[in-house]
Amino acid sequence: MAQTLSTLAYLVASVLFILALRGLSNPETSRQGNLFGMVGMAIAVVATLLKPGMGAGGIVIVLAGLAIGGTIGTVLAQRIQMTSLPQLVAAFHSLVGMAAVFVAAAAFYAPESFGIGVPGNIKGASLVEMSLGLAIGAITFSGSVIAFAKLDGRMSGSPIIFKGQHMLNAALGALLLVLVIAFVITGSPVLFWLIAILSFALGFLLIIPIGGADMPVVVSMLNSYSGWAAAGIGFTIGNLLLIVTGALVGASGAILSYIMCKGMNRSIVNVLLGGFGGDGGAAAAGGGAGAADRAPVKAGSPEDAAYIMKNAQKIIIVPGYGMAVAQAQQVVREMADLLKKEGAEISYAIHPVAGRMPGHMNVLLAEANVPYDEVHELEEINAEFADADVAYVIGANDVTNPAAKTDKSSAIYGMPILDVERAKTVFFVKRGMASGYAGVENELFFRPNTMMLFGDAKKVTQQIVQSLQK
Repeated sequence: MAQTLSTLAYLVASVLFILALRGLSNPETSRQGNLFGMVGMAIAVVATLLKPGMGAGGIVIVLAGLAIGGTIGTVLAQRIQMTSLPQLVAAFHSLVGMAAVFVAAAAFYAPESFGIGVPGNIKGASLVEMSLGLAIGAITFSGSVIAFAKLDGRMSGSPIIFKGQHMLNAALGALLLVLVIAFVITGSPVLFWLIAILSFALGFLLIIPIGGADMPVVVSMLNSYSGWAAAGIGFTIGNLLLIVTGALVGASGAILSYIMCKGMNRSIVNVLLGGFGGDGGAAAAGGGAGAADRAPVKAGSPEDAAYIMKNAQKIIIVPGYGMAVAQAQQVVREMADLLKKEGAEISYAIHPVAGRMPGHMNVLLAEANVPYDEVHELEEINAEFADADVAYVIGANDVTNPAAKTDKSSAIYGMPILDVERAKTVFFVKRGMASGYAGVENELFFRPNTMMLFGDAKKVTQQIVQSLQK
């Protein structure tokens, strides 16, 4: 009876997780989606504690783990800045990957606890599931650590490449497959740890050649990896909820990665193999005409921008990582509210990979209570730039660079961009003339309809607000 109730509770939790994903797919229902997810997890935890055979000792260990992890999570959630969310997500992915490694090791050394056999005589199917969970978990861990280091600035965001890199990755992948087959046949502890070590190395090698501009896709793909690792371990230990949730995370992460790759004109196969974007921005940083052939850059003032925007009918705001760094989302919304009072139509244009993780800009705008119906994705708003009086670009560098359409030698060539250059006037808020995360000089800076507003994004926008209020 207890086992039946536990299984039923897991099914209820699984349904709630599915509803959570559905809710999180739309900003207007995201809070409800979060609530479904939290309720589902609470049910899952209680069901696990009440499972037959858990015992007092097991309950104490689980509660202790919840207390430690919950405390750490609460402190991090309270202290973390919005700009640091991408690296936090990458760090969390690494923990999921390492958890899969630990569970695989526990199942291998204490198989009787999971009902999959005894040491030296584990079911073949369980060895397959165990080895897959171990390999994917280890790759997720080391890959996520590298992603964290790149996003946090502790490691260069530029691609790290060397001769024969792809051949080495292919050889290690083939060797890993051979080790998994041998492990399933023999159940050798030595092979178990060789799989783990090789997978840790492979995760490292898959991520280091990926450039910083492509990190949003990497974070999404690592999220998918962590889900598949959890699903594999779920099969090993016979946990229905872990299988379902792992499959949900794995599938949704893979779909999101595909959507983002499409948004960047990248191949998802290259993401899986590692090294896409490996040509690097540095190699093509000066793509297009040389600096000597450029038109002079026009620098303006916040007062100039305020005057022009005050007389504009249609304004499109393009947020990017610069807005996140400056924490300017609140003052941007304040500026938009003032412009609406002047009769302007305000929209926000979001590129699929703006920021450092999927949905980064959407989260920041939601934090500032920007109306959801004013926020539009690339496909639905790109055609409107031609009718816009002003495009206000706040730190969105690579995703607005016309070189993606004109310069075949550029590292970002072929990536769909926001067509901000088609607006009558483009205000580009930036600290200086440095290239974006991809290392590619932005041709937009030199366009005749572009006016650069140099300075901290928040301070520049505050000065515009002050001028609008006069």
